[in-house]
Amino acid sequence: MDTSSPTVFVNGELLKLYMGRRVRTVVQVIRNEGGAVVGQSTDNQQLTVKGPNQSVPVMHFMEVIGVADGPQSIRAEICTDFGSNFDTASYNGLCKLANGQFKNLFL
Repeated sequence: MDTSSPTVFVNGELLKLYMGRRVRTVVQVIRNEGGAVVGQSTDNQQLTVKGPNQSVPVMHFMEVIGVADGPQSIRAEICTDFGSNFDTASYNGLCKLANGQFKNLFL
């Protein structure tokens, strides 16, 4: 397992704590805006994903791995279409655990 560049599980609220660092999150695509995707995080915050041309359809969930370059934006390295059915409450809970009580288990 490569631990040289770990990614932190984040939701919209936690993103601002990791500015300049590699993060991983899931957003529901709301719209495409000139090379960027505007999406809703699992804790209902609006995030902007910039980077490679994402071809994920509107209303689908998309996993994003990239660098947090603003309190509500990510410069994407990898985007993966998770489809139209995703358990946002479970993912949001994972983000809270990975940044709280069980932080030591998550690089």
